[in-house]
Amino acid sequence: MSDLDLLQSRYLDLVRRRRMYSGLLLIVFVALLVGGFQVANERNAGGFLRGLPNVFAYPSELVAEAWSKAGRLPGLIWHYLPSLIETLNIAAVSTLVGALFGGLLALLATPGLSPWPRLVTPIRRLLDITRAIPDVVIALILIFILSGGPVPAMIAIAFHTTGALGKLFSEVVENADVKPVEGLESVGASWLQRMWLAIMPQVAPNWLSYALLRFEINIRASAILGFVGAGGIGYELRNAISWGPGRYDAAASIFLLLFVTIIVIDQTSSAARDRLIHGARA
Repeated sequence: MSDLDLLQSRYLDLVRRRRMYSGLLLIVFVALLVGGFQVANERNAGGFLRGLPNVFAYPSELVAEAWSKAGRLPGLIWHYLPSLIETLNIAAVSTLVGALFGGLLALLATPGLSPWPRLVTPIRRLLDITRAIPDVVIALILIFILSGGPVPAMIAIAFHTTGALGKLFSEVVENADVKPVEGLESVGASWLQRMWLAIMPQVAPNWLSYALLRFEINIRASAILGFVGAGGIGYELRNAISWGPGRYDAAASIFLLLFVTIIVIDQTSSAARDRLIHGARA
């Protein structure tokens, strides 16, 4: 057997082994998926498959009651507007705090730019930890300590935002041109001066774009955290839903208010991000 035939035979054996391992992993994954579904279905009240035909029962009942009381929707929307503003404030403050800390940690975690190279790896792991812990878990712990309200929600979202934006910001900084940094360093500029004058002009458009995107995400997160007692429009929505029939018009007005707000902010932020990116490219 020639060397070429031997090499081809080994390659085919390697391909067959990889296919076999991939097939085994797929079988294990499907078995775990089916087993997990069966366990969840057994523990679910009524069963998933038996309740599947009723999946649209609640939405249809809510829409029907809200339609019959359509005249009350404008007044209810006005009533819940302060709660929506509270949710927007939570999202805005948490995004601002998370962006500031995330930006600072991103600069400190970038090799070649950090003033303390030995801290690059620990800071990266810190960003991983803050990004890995769900904000709802942090909110539940803070609510237990600080009681309910917007402050636990803001801290929880800001904590998670720091990790998420820190990761994105660091990737942008790694692609920045370091020649301006070296030029400023040669004339005796401090680390803060080098970052502010050489790095920030390069990364600012992308950083602002990521911050706006995160602001959209944080609005939804702050609304969800309201269900665990963190205040805002989510808290009002939980109360309206828990009352059941008779208060579905209030739930519908909150849904409508939240939906329209998210759509408007999404479109506005998307337009702003596109303008920032295209302006940076130009």
